[in-house]
Amino acid sequence: MNLNGISLILGSNSPRRRELLSLITQDFEVVTCDIDERAIEEELEANGVSVLFVSEYLAKAKALAVYDKLRQEGRSDIVVIGADTSVINGSKIYGKPEDEADAVRMLRDLSGLTHVVATGVAIAYEGGVKTFTEESLVEFFKLDSYQQKKIEEYVATGDPMDKAGAYGIQGEASLLIKRIDGDYFNIVGLPVARLARELSFVLDLSGNKGKGS
Repeated sequence: MNLNGISLILGSNSPRRRELLSLITQDFEVVTCDIDERAIEEELEANGVSVLFVSEYLAKAKALAVYDKLRQEGRSDIVVIGADTSVINGSKIYGKPEDEADAVRMLRDLSGLTHVVATGVAIAYEGGVKTFTEESLVEFFKLDSYQQKKIEEYVATGDPMDKAGAYGIQGEASLLIKRIDGDYFNIVGLPVARLARELSFVLDLSGNKGKGS
């Protein structure tokens, strides 16, 4: 991908997102800023924003926090990518589990059902912020003795503890999943195919603006 002299920034410490963004380009750096995600979620809930779009608002807040920080440091010609992934069961967002028991509870709740994984993405650049949400559907096998055993074995690995919904589809949690509908990489944490298209558009705009066109 031609960056047109733009510095591409990933506003996430997630190793999964770094790996996925490298499928688009190897030429990027990682810069993050802390935001009060819970306060934003509470405000969105109070304003009646659909749970399907909470991740998009959070992604925008992350991208703008990093963008503003770098601009204050004197950086220019930057494009910042922010992302946030929500696991949604009905009208409830499943965040990261508090402990192993909470992880088991989440995975039991998801078993036998189809839930939504929504990843919100924001691209902050000099001309503004472009945002979108990609949705994928994930169906878990029903909760039987085998599923319960696999849930317990997976939670014992510790892998669920830093993941929304208490699972990462690219690991041993794949044994819990019956089928998916949509972008697999979106479930991992970044819808790279759509991001590549949207990013190309933004980079073209930024590059042309820098040339005075």
